[in-house]
Amino acid sequence: MGHAMKKAGKRVPTRLRPGGIEDAVLMLIFEKPSTRTRVSFDLAMRQLGGQTLALNHTDLQVGRGEPISDTAKVLSRYVDAIMIRANKHETLTELAEHASVPVINGLTDRTHPCQIVADIMTFEESIGPIKGRKVAWTGDGNNVAASWIQASARLGFKLTLACPPQLNPERAIIDWARREGGAIELTDDPAEAVAGADCVVTDTWVSMGQQTEATRRKQLLGAYAVDERLMKKAARGAIFMHCLPAYRGHEVAADVIDGPRSVVWDEAENRLHAQKAILAWCLGVD
Repeated sequence: MGHAMKKAGKRVPTRLRPGGIEDAVLMLIFEKPSTRTRVSFDLAMRQLGGQTLALNHTDLQVGRGEPISDTAKVLSRYVDAIMIRANKHETLTELAEHASVPVINGLTDRTHPCQIVADIMTFEESIGPIKGRKVAWTGDGNNVAASWIQASARLGFKLTLACPPQLNPERAIIDWARREGGAIELTDDPAEAVAGADCVVTDTWVSMGQQTEATRRKQLLGAYAVDERLMKKAARGAIFMHCLPAYRGHEVAADVIDGPRSVVWDEAENRLHAQKAILAWCLGVD
């Protein structure tokens, strides 16, 4: 559906209009600051004909001790869907458990699924169907890596992750993906991971809330940076992805992220189209 949304641009695809999203309200909750998540969800809902309200952590009574369950029940009486960008995954799951409207995971400390929807869309635009292809991750085995692992199990592509052992993805997520048939490989060698890959993905070394660990993380991850030498080990025609914000000279070299193999700007734009598809699905418009 994301491709149809992109083709339609700011117009709602005709087939989505009957019984559509006009006047529906999306609540945006941000425990963590955001650029792409906030703008893409806000514009997505507006372009579909709905409205948005945004709250940060200080706007919520949760910050003063109100249970998440109470907040979920109240907001469900006001709005048609909730998107939350949460510090802890448990906040998302508790909100979803007690809400009577759809709750969208805009990011937690464990996963970032909306990003991966846009990433898969970008891969298919650039290369073609992802099934049977190889994707390589190099760097921190973080929340974005976890969502790539989950996507591999569902969409049938091989995923090889190169991470320092201290920053490997959660074993439970890898075990789940393998039980579901995912072709997941884990190594501490970036060159091994990237060899023959159709897509190379990385992320920032120091995310929000990790500033006190910055020195240690940079030392652990220095050998996992994506530069032109590493990209040459990927398949001919391979692409480079990064969910942004990016720090040139750290996790990625400037000549890679700003070079011809980079699709990061398409990836960022596709967050908007992917969010529209997610919202249409959540609100029962297909």
